[in-house]
Amino acid sequence: MAYVPGVALLAALAVGCSAGADSDANGTDSKAGTPTVTPAPPGKYLTLPAPCRAVPRSTLKDLLPGAAELPGDQQDKVFRGSAAVTYDTDRKVGCSWKADGPNATRSLSIDLERVVSYDPAVSDDDRADTVYAKKEKAAGLSASAPPGPPDEKDKKDKKGEASEGSGKAKDPADGDADATDSADPSPSGSDDASSGEDTGGTPGSSSSPEEALPSRILDDLGDAAFLQDLPKKAGSTAQHHTVSVVFRTSNVVVTVRYAEQPALVTQVPDGRELQEKAQALARKLAETLSE
Repeated sequence: MAYVPGVALLAALAVGCSAGADSDANGTDSKAGTPTVTPAPPGKYLTLPAPCRAVPRSTLKDLLPGAAELPGDQQDKVFRGSAAVTYDTDRKVGCSWKADGPNATRSLSIDLERVVSYDPAVSDDDRADTVYAKKEKAAGLSASAPPGPPDEKDKKDKKGEASEGSGKAKDPADGDADATDSADPSPSGSDDASSGEDTGGTPGSSSSPEEALPSRILDDLGDAAFLQDLPKKAGSTAQHHTVSVVFRTSNVVVTVRYAEQPALVTQVPDGRELQEKAQALARKLAETLSE
């Protein structure tokens, strides 16, 4: 008679332990009501290409015409390029090339950055878009309102205000505003563009209105892209013209810089040619990444 209650007691204990284990396994007691967080999707790209091999030799010959006139060993050295110093080739890489020609020096560089978000709620693509947006903002551009030539109406209004004030003492504040307006660089950073004499008031011009192409948003490259035109003229030195094309494709941000330094002060780089070739290279890189 004493044995039966003992068996019943053991059975009851076994049932209680089993119920407690199931409760902990299901998490209904300790984590009830905790929301489930779905991690953001990773970016498309997990690695980056070798930058100095990303540009075909045939393309380099076109972009660096001076290299074709060099002896074989020197030509090979130019086309090999110089890799940028980086400590993580899966995250950021770059390469540059430069060739001196009889009429001008051409230089080219590419930089590729693979963006990774360490926030599970933010995707790699969204984080890359933020990185790209900062570059676009630094260039003075906006995707919602692509910049065109400087607003001639504003300039005329200021000139009209100045003419109406003839015969009166000029307000120093007005003088500061005029100086700021003339000195404020356009997105292209052109000294000639600010004067409006050679470029017709269009930013990104190197010599004439026919060659003038402003810095702008590009609609046909990657997920987002812009072009920045930077002609410069420093004192009595020859003009130096740089074109940058920046684009994002998924979680990779790419920057292409193509520049020309004429050998003579009287020579003016062809801004239209530089822009076309920089854009063509950027499209090739976008295609290479998509393969």
